[in-house]
Amino acid sequence: MRFTVNGVPREVDVEGDMPLLWVLRDELGIASVKYGCGIAQCGACTVHVDGIAMRSCQLPADSLEGAAITTLEGLAPGETLHAVQEAWIAHQVAQCGYCQAGQMMQAADLLATVPDPTDADIDDFMGGNLCRCGTYPRIRAAIHDAAARLSEG
Repeated sequence: MRFTVNGVPREVDVEGDMPLLWVLRDELGIASVKYGCGIAQCGACTVHVDGIAMRSCQLPADSLEGAAITTLEGLAPGETLHAVQEAWIAHQVAQCGYCQAGQMMQAADLLATVPDPTDADIDDFMGGNLCRCGTYPRIRAAIHDAAARLSEG
């Protein structure tokens, strides 16, 4: 199967029903994508597929031929950080950090769709991404900050 991961063409020889999560982690060594629930309910495994946030634990590899996949490692080009990553740091969002890559990927998709989200927009769009540490107020603040950063530059 051939697809692009973080801008790099990749080819993997795996069973067609292998979830993208395991292709990324076990075959390609990408550590940011986490296993949380395995049933697409927690969001820890969120990546972008052709620009849309999706749960990688439920995406079979054979459905991704030719797709452009982006993980947290590829969210920003080069040595720069994406506005969402900068805001996450500024607001010290992460506690244990386990869910945060998925949270940031979901937030980046939100901001690509809704550049100036309300609290209700954030709650609706981010509601499927769970954080056991309960950093939701900081996540919301970071998303508003990232929106402002993106509108400035």
